[in-house]
Amino acid sequence: MLEVSAAILEQDGKILICQRPAHKSCGLLWEFPGGKKEAGENIEQSLIRECQEELGVLICKPLYFADVTLPDKDLHLNFFKTAIQQGSLTRKEHAAFAWITADQLNQYSFCPSDQKMLEQADLEKLFAPYSEQNH
Repeated sequence: MLEVSAAILEQDGKILICQRPAHKSCGLLWEFPGGKKEAGENIEQSLIRECQEELGVLICKPLYFADVTLPDKDLHLNFFKTAIQQGSLTRKEHAAFAWITADQLNQYSFCPSDQKMLEQADLEKLFAPYSEQNH
């Protein structure tokens, strides 16, 4: 099963979503940034690396939030709450970024795994400030 990590980056009560490039699978759908775990990494390390590669930012310690399994795609996706510790967002892979509030979620079409997580998530916890997650 493919292990993938995704960041729920929180800032000022909003979370970051990213639009996939048109030429990739789930093209132009929205997702939480992240990617596949590489050999020798744990899932948190892979998320830190992916955020540096895809977004140009260093993130705070990832804290487990939820996970979703899509057996038909042989995919296990791990979602972590975090925040930008250092750097400025740079669009390296995605078509677009958006910082959204809870009431804006239904305005976006998400990849199946991200949509499944959102359907199961406690939206209050999803949008809660990252610092509160440390307590």
